[in-house]
Amino acid sequence: MHVLVAFDWHVIWLQIFHPNGVFARALWATIYISIISQAAGVLLGLIAALMRMSRLAPLRWLSGLYVWIFRGTPLLVQIFFIYTTFNLPIVHLGIWTIPSEALTGIVALSVNEGAYMREIVRAGIDSIDRGQMEAARSIGMRYGLAMRRIVLPQAARVIVPPLGNEFNNMMKNTALVYTIGVYELFSDANNSYSQALKSEYFIAVAFWYLVLTTVWTLIQALIERRLAKSERGEELSFRERVIAAWNPATAWLGAGRR
Repeated sequence: MHVLVAFDWHVIWLQIFHPNGVFARALWATIYISIISQAAGVLLGLIAALMRMSRLAPLRWLSGLYVWIFRGTPLLVQIFFIYTTFNLPIVHLGIWTIPSEALTGIVALSVNEGAYMREIVRAGIDSIDRGQMEAARSIGMRYGLAMRRIVLPQAARVIVPPLGNEFNNMMKNTALVYTIGVYELFSDANNSYSQALKSEYFIAVAFWYLVLTTVWTLIQALIERRLAKSERGEELSFRERVIAAWNPATAWLGAGRR
């Protein structure tokens, strides 16, 4: 038996081409939660990766425990645990306010993302020849400075592609925070469906998620192309790059010569 579903295209048209102010607020919530959570997740991943590479065993164990817990348990469980355990405040940033539920979602998404980013950052750092760090240290660079000026800029070429995929996933994972009362894209579609019982609202919200992920895919492609161009256009020797990184004035003059 075949059932032909008749869609109300007018509903889809309105949600796509004539969204109201409430929908715009939900779209903005999805965007800022995604961006803040991904940025914080990258920072946590970098810290955890550096801890994993530390000579201190407790730091390595703590980094491993962090990844083991947050990669081994469902994100939805983590969201509810943080929501029911911590009473996070409302954040006021001038005319912009982040509700406590949204802040809870940001914290949960960030901590979860950090566990995945640790492995991505670690793989990027490991892809760089250890001799480059040794050479930088041999001319007097401190470990932190050598990591910032020599290792991480090169590791970025390895980190950016999977980072872009992670951000795509992040934008879709924000739909889970509707379960703790955050009004974002999926919550808007679910509320509209509850009132009208029309599944077309979910088609429209799927379209908006596709718009967000497509825009980011284009941005990611531009970033990767720029990194690849920088790699192909490298004219200085490794030693010259180390010296340039050690001396910002030299780096600026070298860039001007090229």
